[in-house]
Amino acid sequence: MPGVHALLADGSTALIRRAGPEDSAEVLRLYEEMSPRNLRLRFFSLSDRSARLAAEGLPDPRDATSAGHLALVAETGGRLVGIAESVVAPEGSDTAEVSLAVGDEWHHRGIGTLLLEHLVDAARTAGVGSLTAYALSENHEVLKVFADLGLHVERRFEGPEVRCVVRLEQDERYLDAVDARDRSADLLSLRPLLEPRSIAVVGAGRKPGSVGGVVLRNLALSGFTGPLHAVNPQARAVAGVPSAPSVAELPFVPDLAVLAVPADDVPRTAELCGERGVRALAVLSSGLDRERGAALLAACRRHGMRLVGPNCLGVATTGEHRMNATFAARPPASGTTGVAVQSGGVGIALLDRLDRLGMGVSDFVSLGDKFDVSGNDMLRWWESDGRTELALLHLESFGNPRAFARTARRVARRMPVLTVDAGRSDAGRRAAASHTAAAATPTMTRGALFTQAGIIAAHSIGELVDTAALLHAQPLPTGRSVAVVSNAGGIGVLTADACAEAGLRVPRLPPGTVEALTELLPSGASAHNPVDTTAAVSEDRLRACVALLSATSGVDAVVVALVPTALAAATGDDLLRALTHAPDRRSRTVAAVLPGQQAPVQLHHHGDEPRIPGYADARQAAHALAHAATYAEWRARPPGTVAEAPGADTAGARLIVEEWLSSHPEGGWLDPHTCARLLCRYALPQQPWQWAATEDEAVEAARTVALPPPRGTGRVALKAHWPGLLHKSEQGAVALDLTTEADIRAAYRDFATRFEGQLTGVVVQPMAPRGIELFAGVVQDEVFGPLVVFGLGGTATEVLADHAARLAPLTDRDLHELITSPRCAPLLFGRGGGGPVHLDGLERLLTGLSRMATDLPELAEADLNPVLARPDAVTALDARVRLVPREHRDPYLRRLR
Repeated sequence: MPGVHALLADGSTALIRRAGPEDSAEVLRLYEEMSPRNLRLRFFSLSDRSARLAAEGLPDPRDATSAGHLALVAETGGRLVGIAESVVAPEGSDTAEVSLAVGDEWHHRGIGTLLLEHLVDAARTAGVGSLTAYALSENHEVLKVFADLGLHVERRFEGPEVRCVVRLEQDERYLDAVDARDRSADLLSLRPLLEPRSIAVVGAGRKPGSVGGVVLRNLALSGFTGPLHAVNPQARAVAGVPSAPSVAELPFVPDLAVLAVPADDVPRTAELCGERGVRALAVLSSGLDRERGAALLAACRRHGMRLVGPNCLGVATTGEHRMNATFAARPPASGTTGVAVQSGGVGIALLDRLDRLGMGVSDFVSLGDKFDVSGNDMLRWWESDGRTELALLHLESFGNPRAFARTARRVARRMPVLTVDAGRSDAGRRAAASHTAAAATPTMTRGALFTQAGIIAAHSIGELVDTAALLHAQPLPTGRSVAVVSNAGGIGVLTADACAEAGLRVPRLPPGTVEALTELLPSGASAHNPVDTTAAVSEDRLRACVALLSATSGVDAVVVALVPTALAAATGDDLLRALTHAPDRRSRTVAAVLPGQQAPVQLHHHGDEPRIPGYADARQAAHALAHAATYAEWRARPPGTVAEAPGADTAGARLIVEEWLSSHPEGGWLDPHTCARLLCRYALPQQPWQWAATEDEAVEAARTVALPPPRGTGRVALKAHWPGLLHKSEQGAVALDLTTEADIRAAYRDFATRFEGQLTGVVVQPMAPRGIELFAGVVQDEVFGPLVVFGLGGTATEVLADHAARLAPLTDRDLHELITSPRCAPLLFGRGGGGPVHLDGLERLLTGLSRMATDLPELAEADLNPVLARPDAVTALDARVRLVPREHRDPYLRRLR
């Protein structure tokens, strides 16, 4: 049976899959090889009969009598090494009894914990609320496994036995525990790739244009100190490095094998490497079709090898474990910047620009087609390596965005994480999908991911490098207020404009600061912001000016724009030296704008003094500073906690979804009754309504729902309905402000005439009082998962596109940002004289949507439009929900892609 691969505690790989009757012999063998003590701890006796019955009783998924019985097994190297089973209690209970066994020689490698995590996920999906396990009180190991899961565990001693009840509610404590285990295993699995003790280059040719030959030469010149060998059947040595005719004949087992062989040979070569015991592969080869790619990944999983690529530039590391296993023209200099890219071309450009800046790298990894090792892996590595202080990513696709966001959010609190927001246009998204064979990612969804995770997203490589230079050389700004200083008024004005356009503030300076600057600067200088020192300013006076502004309250950063003048040249003053030779280490962020500088960005420094980033254009400096300020604001705020959804009935909602999909296996839009029932399960406020299938029923329904003021207006609305109707207003399927029986009958007859053959009935609702019309909805992105969208609603929602979005589940911080981000937000807080709307109700509505989307992967779309926001209430006037059959997949469950 197919399964998933996951990392064990020692960094090796295990296959987790469902077991069936065909596994009975292997399971019995597992029990027979257990020590008498461990067999007794498992079955509470030494009887062979218990083990035999357990092996023979494995569930058959094709047999209805096996419903509620699940068995998962762990395999390594094709050998079954552990089993976990759960049996659901009698009908009417939401608990299941669980058992666990791991082969003697496989203890303390995390197999039992991994099996339980997957069993917990399967049980939760099946609606099980708790697991019950029985163990002998002396079985400390298995009791510790349950205690360390991260779930709430209750213990009760019953004679020599201990009864453990494990509650399956998934909370942050459990996710943190799972993530910590995954992170630890991930780091161990990456060591053969990023800290290899020995390397082999397979396919290293002697011709000048051989990719493998270039990689081998780069490795030989990089200072790698471990055993290094080539694999070439026609040579005994390549570039002075010994060569073996095959992987099998290498004189040592390499930790890392770099494959530069034709695409047809990649799967077989990978299999040979795995059989030899290689722990990691970097596959440079391109042109693998789907079949070859699947075979390559299968070989890596089968033999527990981590894989970079295929179609990649290679891997390089600096520091103690120095190596350059790439075919880049120049080796990366040693430094503290971690770089991971999907595109080799982007990688080469980044390495070149960082080198010109004097910013070396800690690690450089070209991910290529990203079959295995991803940006998530690299962030975890840099988080723990003790060297990396800045992370640069270029990712065209995301394998597990929610796990990536969780990692990035944690790492970004320790170091800046920067990326290029690639594929923003339709053309760019098509290119990204074609280049990486990955699904395109919508701009809004990707932006939500970056915002929530604290990732700095630049729009170009240049902007990425500009921002990296500032973050590398200067402290984070403490706010958005900028003092602009220039020795030429025009360039100062342009710099101030650039700062304001980038979202920074150029405030008035305090009177005391203006007075001090007036005394300090030459005659004719302007001491207001921007500060014009005039061309007559000396090096010493400029240094004092910047120092004064850096010490001024309300100034968070200083941008100094300098143009070369004949006056400075005549006096021997170097105005840039006023910044680089500062006697004190500034607490404020300082950047320079140098229009005469040839390089777009350059780091200027003197000795050990702080380096000053200099930019050829004011807009570069402003954008870099704005990115830094946004990141500083994000980091200064406390992490959010997942918002609670009071009244949520997950079990009831799942039952509604299952019942509806059982009669609509293709999925589709819910009918009004089912839609309303589902929304009620999450306490989402809805306008009262009644269904009417005839003209007379519409009249009778109107008498019921037409509420008098102040709860209503005394008027009603009729909304036509038929399966698949989406945009009612656009199709004229809404009749408003109906007050008399004649109005209602006329409206119904109009619908019946215009929509003959389609109309199935009408929804009758009271007309709501005036309020702000908003839009709130959810879309399940195929790549990123559920996205909550909020903004201006009504008929203007698509025209004005005033929306913000955040990925679910929403935290309290996400809620605040979601409500305050749209342009219409000031209206919600009372601007315009209407008074603030019911903000608590708005938060509850968005929280309910978030919880519903997180609970129900089958929820493809949910649109609440309009949502009427008033000071006393928030109510959805219209709602539509679309369900599709979709397999449950926990994004945080430990598994390799």
